[in-house]
Order: sequence, then structure tokens, then C-alpha cells
Amino acid sequence: MRCLPATADPTALDRAAAYPADGPVAALTAERVHEELAADRFRPEWTWLAEDEDGQVLARALWWGRADSERPIALDCLQVRSTVADPVAVATALLDAGHAAFGTRPLYNLSLPADWQSHPALTEAVAWRREAALRTGLGREIQRLRYEWTPAAGLPGAGGRLTFREGGDEEFLEAFVRVSAGSLDQATLDELRTKDAGQLAEEDLRFYLDCPGERSWWRLAELPGGALAGLAVPSATPYNRNVGYLGVVPELRGRGLIDEILAEITRFHASEGAERITATTDTTNAPMAAAFDRAGYKVTEIRMVLEAPGNA
Repeated sequence: MRCLPATADPTALDRAAAYPADGPVAALTAERVHEELAADRFRPEWTWLAEDEDGQVLARALWWGRADSERPIALDCLQVRSTVADPVAVATALLDAGHAAFGTRPLYNLSLPADWQSHPALTEAVAWRREAALRTGLGREIQRLRYEWTPAAGLPGAGGRLTFREGGDEEFLEAFVRVSAGSLDQATLDELRTKDAGQLAEEDLRFYLDCPGERSWWRLAELPGGALAGLAVPSATPYNRNVGYLGVVPELRGRGLIDEILAEITRFHASEGAERITATTDTTNAPMAAAFDRAGYKVTEIRMVLEAPGNA
């Protein structure tokens, strides 16, 4: 068996795109692969194949990035032929080859239906992917609920207890630091084990500045007297408007203020004509999930995120 990028020969990219979009885990059709390639979110050098001695494709791995990304951000699709006796070994070899070429180990986003654990074939397909990810260094797992709002849900009420204003980067850095304290977000908790809140705030600020959304959308949430209550960072993906980042300072939690901040983001995107707003939260973050439910957001899938500890 050999593992190769789609730059290896003139037909490798076509072989990768033509690989059947089959199996219990949702995969990408040739049409969708070509759309992502045209948008520069897939690249030939980020598209890898495993082939046997006769040139038969045994597996494919498609990594994704933004159009301006220097290196891939996430593994978007991983498939191994059902006839392969040891899919874990083949998938591990393929991921190792890609990681060595990239000089990094991008996270793996595995999108699943909410009831995936009740389907034996799907459970088995997830199991070998999990094991391959673990063997190649993606040992941290977070399961996230993916939510979606559409105009049919109606707009959440404005609330009226908070005011929202623009703020400078230093003010947002302080806000990121304050809302990270006591967070129920698993990724935030994991990051705070290895770095201080100031470092994490700087990383969060850079991340959202790099997202497709506009910096001018961001708002600080304040009480009538001007005290900081939280922050609203509406954002976007290459596909949809997105909730982005929101939070309430620890001393004000439990008062329903998160509803007002989420409403502010939702109403802003809707005023801009958004027909779909996406959002995610960890399955363990029950208060945030409840806020999405109250605001009319619906769960569309569970996203299993497998990544290297410390994002190595």
C-alpha cells in the first residue's frame, strides 16, 4: 500500500473526487469536492489517497481550510473501502502521511445525526475512525451540538436589560478573559490547563478576526450603569452566518442574560438578511444548549471533534 497526495500524478485528483460517497458516515460527492476545490477550501496537496499495488483506491482523506489558509484546518472526510480487512491500519497510515506532509495534525470534524448511537453500522464506522484518529495523535474528543436558526423560528425578544456597544481590541481582550472564568466549554477548559486566560483571550481574538465575519459586528454587553455583562461576537463561516462567541461574566450568570446576548446576535444577523444562522455548543454545556432551545435554534447534528491535545 502507498499513501500519496493528489499532486502525485495527473489523475490522482480525479480518482480522489470520484471515490464513492458511500457508507454510513456522510461523505462528499464528486460535485461537492469540485466545488470546494474551486473555492480553494480543498487543495490537491491536502487531498490524500491510499492505494494498493494495483492502483486501486483503498481510502481517501480530504482536509479543509479557508481560502486564505496556509495549512489545512480540519479533516473533513475520511473513508476506507468496506472490503478492507483492517480499516484502522489503513486510515492511520493515511492520516500519518498527511500529517507528516503538513507539519501539523489538524483536527477531525465528524458530523453525525443526533441519534447516531442507535445505528449499529454507524456506531461501527465511528469506532474505527476514532481509533485511527487516536493512533495518529488526535486523542482529545469533544462532542458538540450543531444548532441552526431559520426565519421560520421567529426572532427572539430583545430583553431590554442590557445595552450593546462597540469596543476596542483591549476591551474585548478583557471581556474574553472574564467570561472564560468558570466556562463550561470543554475546549476552553482544556486550553486553560496549559495557558493562562490572557493567552487564551489573545488566541480567541485572533481566531475571530480571521473568520469571514466583520470586526465591526462585535459588541460588548453592559448593564445600565456601564458595568460589563458579557460580549457578543457575531461571526460567519464560508457557508452561513454564525453565532460565533458569546458569554456572560461569572458574577452575572444564572439571570438569563445569555438569552439577551444570543438574541442580539440573532437579531443582528437576521437584520442583515441571514436565512440560516448556525451555532455549536458542547453536549456538556447544558445552560448554553437551553438558551439555544429558548431562542428557537434546532439541533441538526452532533459534531464529534477529535484533535491533538494542545492542538499540536
